[in-house]
Amino acid sequence: MPKKIVIALGGNALGNNLPEQMIAVKQTAKAIVDLIEEGHQVVIAHGNGPQVGMINVAMTTLSREDPSHPMAPMSVCTAMSQGYIGYDLQNSLREELLNRGMDKPVATVLTQVEVNGEDPAFQKPTKPIGAFMTEAEAEEMRRRGNAVMEDAGRGWRRCVASPRPISIIEIETIRAMSDAGQIVVACGGGGIPVIREGNHLRGAGAVIDKDFASELLAEELDADSLIILTAVEKVAVNFGKPDQKWLDSMTPDQARTYEQEGQFAPGSMLPKVQAAVKFAESKASRTALITFLEKARDGIAGKTGTAICQ
Repeated sequence: MPKKIVIALGGNALGNNLPEQMIAVKQTAKAIVDLIEEGHQVVIAHGNGPQVGMINVAMTTLSREDPSHPMAPMSVCTAMSQGYIGYDLQNSLREELLNRGMDKPVATVLTQVEVNGEDPAFQKPTKPIGAFMTEAEAEEMRRRGNAVMEDAGRGWRRCVASPRPISIIEIETIRAMSDAGQIVVACGGGGIPVIREGNHLRGAGAVIDKDFASELLAEELDADSLIILTAVEKVAVNFGKPDQKWLDSMTPDQARTYEQEGQFAPGSMLPKVQAAVKFAESKASRTALITFLEKARDGIAGKTGTAICQ
């Protein structure tokens, strides 16, 4: 039965730089069009960790070499990343659709997402961005006044504040396009973080977690399913240990118990599970799925992945 699906693409779906991204999005498009071909209504959100970090470094370097160019705030860097990731994604999706004889419009919506200026996250940066560094490189980054963190055993990265999303500013546009049968790329990188000041939207120095933004997007579109695509086929407990166990499904209560046990790494699997639980609890008929990109179609069919539902 066709479903309304929001897909949250992880970093493995986009690569780490421009050449890698151009290759990666072709495989990503095939997996997404598999779902569209089966009649599902799809809206796509994506991360931007390596991309926004690259843009931020480039703009900072430019500012240092030529002080007439002011440093670009993180909100502007996110907007830039939405544009160039969306450009590659929508072109690859369009090409794959046409290759299969499907003439559907594809468009990227530059998306602002409201956050609370009093969110405590602004006092404790936790969101990793940019490329991985050695510990020595991280220490130099810290010496320059930037926050850094160790990212799930994979290396060191710069980190910024990650406030929770409150509302999606362009939601009506996204909804209208999706309901008209168009394929929409939205909330890229978690959305451009903005703080509401009367009628003015002020950019915030932060990065919104794409999993939480995707969950909010799925709720506001009244989606049936939220699919969070990542680098593993299923969620595991005791990950990397001799007694590692892959999970076919979890209830929200089971997921919270595992979370309290510290089973899910912060900045990695934890926000995915938290977002999945929030969506599954938002309405009785809703299901969240965490799985590997190439397994999305099998996951929807109940053949793989970790399903989270009440």
